[in-house]
Amino acid sequence: MIQTNSATAWLLAIRPKTLTGAMVPVMLGCALAQMYHSYQLVPAILCLTFAFLMQIDANFINDLYDYLKGSDREDRLGPERACSQGWITPDHMKKGIILVTLLAAITGLCLLFYAGWELIPIGAACILFAFLYTAGPYPLAYHGWGDLLVLVFFGFVPVGATFYIMTHQWETSVTIVSLACGCVIDTLLMINNFRDREQDAISGKKTIVVRLGARAGLVLYFLLGMIACWSCLYFITEQKIWAAILPQFYLLPHILTTIKMARIGHGRELNAILGKTSQNMLLFGMLLTMGLIL
Repeated sequence: MIQTNSATAWLLAIRPKTLTGAMVPVMLGCALAQMYHSYQLVPAILCLTFAFLMQIDANFINDLYDYLKGSDREDRLGPERACSQGWITPDHMKKGIILVTLLAAITGLCLLFYAGWELIPIGAACILFAFLYTAGPYPLAYHGWGDLLVLVFFGFVPVGATFYIMTHQWETSVTIVSLACGCVIDTLLMINNFRDREQDAISGKKTIVVRLGARAGLVLYFLLGMIACWSCLYFITEQKIWAAILPQFYLLPHILTTIKMARIGHGRELNAILGKTSQNMLLFGMLLTMGLIL
């Protein structure tokens, strides 16, 4: 029995397993900075802290507003949510959102010591879209924009901003790594949407999988991982052979996971694919990070 609004309840609401998705882009941005001999420890820590706080903030916001919209019903297949389970009351969740948002804003302001004021609109956009994803009169996740937002806010923004803060520049390699990172992290959203397609359709959540069907979701899941790996082949032209070769070792577990995903097809058993996808994503991030550093 989990006591309402307890420390255990808040830890579950944070959803620690999702923090991998915040860590990988910053890790890759740091690896890129190291490749250009510009890595700095303190900005790296601040970027990682901001990314963690924004991921937690998004988790809290999604938890609250999915509950308020009635999307977290008894037939939910995914991991349990704090508000719907009664672990955290909506009023306390709102206070938690305010606190985490303020901490993220303060951390972002600290990064101004290492880069220019142009970081302010980027940070503001991160906070704004964390709310717009499930809140407001036009929740973006309910209208099929989730995958694009992942590509932007788990790819180009964190990878690019981490690199820019340390180097004050942008390179083609940053664009390539941002694309690869965004695609591989989007596999997490794709498996979530694939698993929840029937419940999302009932809730009026028009994800890509709901719009195009389960087969399209399976194909897109597979292609996202392939695109991430194929993008890294660009580094052959930069004579960064390890950055091109090492990420290709992600392909085998990704293919095997896709096959298992197709065999399961639907139901709670797909949560095992969610866990495996998270592991694969971390593997890709580590392989590409090592390749860039080498």
